[in-house]
Amino acid sequence: MKHAVIFAHPRPRSFTGSVADAYAEAAARQGHQVLVRDLYRMNFDPALPEAELPFAGTFDPRPDIVAERRLLSDVNVFALVYPFWLNAPPAMLKGYLDRVFGYGFAYGRDGRSEPLLQGRSLITFSSSGAPLHRVRETRAFDAVGKLFDAYFAELCGLTFLEHMHFGAIVPHIREDAVAAKLASVKETVKKHFGRPQ
Repeated sequence: MKHAVIFAHPRPRSFTGSVADAYAEAAARQGHQVLVRDLYRMNFDPALPEAELPFAGTFDPRPDIVAERRLLSDVNVFALVYPFWLNAPPAMLKGYLDRVFGYGFAYGRDGRSEPLLQGRSLITFSSSGAPLHRVRETRAFDAVGKLFDAYFAELCGLTFLEHMHFGAIVPHIREDAVAAKLASVKETVKKHFGRPQ
């Protein structure tokens, strides 16, 4: 099984980066292949150009998108890892989904919105400075879940597995609290992708 860990944070040694590392380590420990896509270190361009609009005349994805789609062509599990900024994923991640998972790769054939990634899975890990109960009270968690989990998975034909959110992630969070959260990431990977005993 092959996993693509797609994470978006400008600081690689952030909590988000640690979650991505924990996921990758746990998947590798289960004997799976892992492809890490660190969007900021890749200098990924999130701006969707006119040529990549599917029905704007000539559909012509740029070389970086063609190459990225080729890298992801045999991935079984897409793991999105990101922080909530203004109660939503970073623009960098949204742009990646717009461009890479757009028409011709994740959905669309013969002018229709046919899902193209059936038989593959989506799992999500997010974090916020606000505690989880506050993110739920504002309905941000539900909104993100509908758009970036349920709708995105349905559009692409992915099986949605789980959205794990970590609230109250602040700069002075204790090391033991971080370790416990990272352990829960590893347990989640084992739960979904562990080898039967």
